[in-house]
Amino acid sequence: MRYAHTNIISKDWKRLAQFYIDVFDCKIVPPQRNQSGSWLSKGTGVSDASLVGAHLLLPGYGDQGPTLEIYQYGHVESLDPVKPNTRGFGHLAFEVEDVAAVLEKMMLYGGKAYGQITQRVVEGVGEITFVYARDPDANLIELQSWKKD
Repeated sequence: MRYAHTNIISKDWKRLAQFYIDVFDCKIVPPQRNQSGSWLSKGTGVSDASLVGAHLLLPGYGDQGPTLEIYQYGHVESLDPVKPNTRGFGHLAFEVEDVAAVLEKMMLYGGKAYGQITQRVVEGVGEITFVYARDPDANLIELQSWKKD
């Protein structure tokens, strides 16, 4: 068994995918998807399902690593942005060398700061520097950097 991917539904999959490519050095894994039909509706439980999008290879794991799947359905339901303490899916986390620099880059490409950059010693592990931010679709992202013991 192995972890395969995490999916994000967007109203503009190309814009959101480009954000992850520009900020986190993700790479598109061909082919781009353009799918519809009764099989998709049956498997997803969405009537008349159709979607377009792509898988993005996440950094740090080589060509066989997990992917971030960014899709756009023909009809996308609205959702208020979740808060960090909302039950269910919480956030994506990226370990980076410089939290402040990546946060600044996120904002340059349409992301937004959410929390404040914070440092904390975790006994037996090291010191973490982290912050929560949002991608252009308001999905939560944690940026973290560790100085290990």
